[in-house]
Amino acid sequence: MFDAHVHIFDPRFPLAENDGYLPAPFTIADYRKRMSRFDIRGGAIVSGSFQGTDQSYLKAALTELGEGWVGVTALDLEATDDEIIELDRAGVRALRFNVKRAAADITAMTLQALRAHDLVGWHVEVYIDGKMLTSLQPVISKLPSFSIDHLGMSADGLPYLLDLVDRGARVKATGFGRVNMNVANTLRRIHAVNPAALMFGTDLPGTRAGRPFRDSDVDLICDVVGTDMFAVLEDNARAFYRLPKSPPRLPHRDNSPTLPLRRDQLPALPPDDTIPLPIIER
Repeated sequence: MFDAHVHIFDPRFPLAENDGYLPAPFTIADYRKRMSRFDIRGGAIVSGSFQGTDQSYLKAALTELGEGWVGVTALDLEATDDEIIELDRAGVRALRFNVKRAAADITAMTLQALRAHDLVGWHVEVYIDGKMLTSLQPVISKLPSFSIDHLGMSADGLPYLLDLVDRGARVKATGFGRVNMNVANTLRRIHAVNPAALMFGTDLPGTRAGRPFRDSDVDLICDVVGTDMFAVLEDNARAFYRLPKSPPRLPHRDNSPTLPLRRDQLPALPPDDTIPLPIIER
């Protein structure tokens, strides 16, 4: 599995309140413990509003997590080309437009996103209530590549979201406890428009969500997309983040040869383990 949306709140690095709220620590060790029953082969660490434009925590997290992990960051609008290139070398692969939680100069962010795409191929990940998608249309139409967080958040925005999916947008199948919609129906409709669009993520630790990720969320995705479950759980996101494909998944087979044994090679049972059969008289 590839977890395309994780937040790490490491107390070693600075955090800032957002709307008077500060998240509890959620470290890489906490994440690994929570997901220990799953075969996680990589993922995307996403900068939240509490982290502002700090890059120190993200660089440290990507170094500790290693191969298969990438970063999604909020970047200072004054960041230079050299800073963007340095972050790309550290494993950052996308910019985040946090339209829902943070005030932003959308025009300046769009220009920065276009510059980052030209420099290192980054895409944009948009955190927005789907009802606002139409108002963001002039911006989104300029982005070469982008995804929408948390299924677009609301059922009211689904028609606009599906239109974007039809034009190549990706959608994170994340945050089921923070959305206002029928999740199964939304997953089904997005998948029907473009089977390459959906990308699974836990959204852990689920800060300010109605409920955090549940293991049963994975079962729901698999039930909806059926035989495309490996694409949604891993392959779509790995392609979007420009990572190598995972090794082929082969069914387990025991191909050990069965060798015939001669009678004199059969193990002998101790005498006490041999129970004589009674004589049956006819």
